[in-house]
Amino acid sequence: MTYQPIIVGVDGSPSSGSALRWAALEAATHHVPLHIVNSCADPRGYAATIAEAAFDRTPLQAAARKVLARATTDVAAHTAAVESPEVKTILSDDPAVPTLIDLSNGARMVVVGSRGLGAFKRGLLGSVSTAVARHAHCPVAVIHEQDTDEDLRSKKPVVVGVDGTRNSERAIEIAFDEASHRNCDLVALHAWADTSDFDYQLADWPDAAGAAEATLAESLAGWQEKFPDVSVRRIAVRNHPRRHLAEQAADAAVVVVGSHGRGGFAGLLLGSVSQALLHTVSCPLIIARGPA
Repeated sequence: MTYQPIIVGVDGSPSSGSALRWAALEAATHHVPLHIVNSCADPRGYAATIAEAAFDRTPLQAAARKVLARATTDVAAHTAAVESPEVKTILSDDPAVPTLIDLSNGARMVVVGSRGLGAFKRGLLGSVSTAVARHAHCPVAVIHEQDTDEDLRSKKPVVVGVDGTRNSERAIEIAFDEASHRNCDLVALHAWADTSDFDYQLADWPDAAGAAEATLAESLAGWQEKFPDVSVRRIAVRNHPRRHLAEQAADAAVVVVGSHGRGGFAGLLLGSVSQALLHTVSCPLIIARGPA
């Protein structure tokens, strides 16, 4: 049987090291292969990359191979207590973003660090993680470098955003699967409206609350039957889903959201909630890209 691999991008940065460790445990837990990817494209940019005749890429290739070798060793050490995943290394001559997006076809998940070697120290999010989160063909996990090994094995709950539309079905599926494999609880949060408290006041919230809770229950019903081992806590709120999800993320093992919400359209690259959480939460964030 062929299993879809987990793809992780590495560049030797602390953030990519955290992404590697998280991806290694994710692959080991789900018993799927782990493909470790690095790029030796010319760091001066695309124009320089296509002018290969005038640029010796040998040093970049050698450095990239060292990063991949060290990453392979780190995976073996980090998964010593569990069944280590099958590991494959990929050295690409193309830039990181198109390489990872291309590999996302047929992958279970792409894992990236929040900031790479090229990011400013105080930058909110790196260019690679932002582009992959917007364009990948499968779910994308963005990992921050402050995540510790204890956090990776944490029994903290998985948090998922539910909007009552088909857009969140893939997120719900991933969240239940994560909670089941982690043997932890699932917190499912549904906001009746996407607007902020200042934009919209819902006078009849007690009446609307019943409808919101019904929407949440209906969205989760089939998945609770499929994953009876997962204990679910439902939270229905009036509005402002970004704020409430960020609050829940403060004590979460991972947060899962759809790539775009009920206000998004089919061609939207990234919804406002997922976009905001990319820049605000510090725990691992999974954006449920790909078909539901």
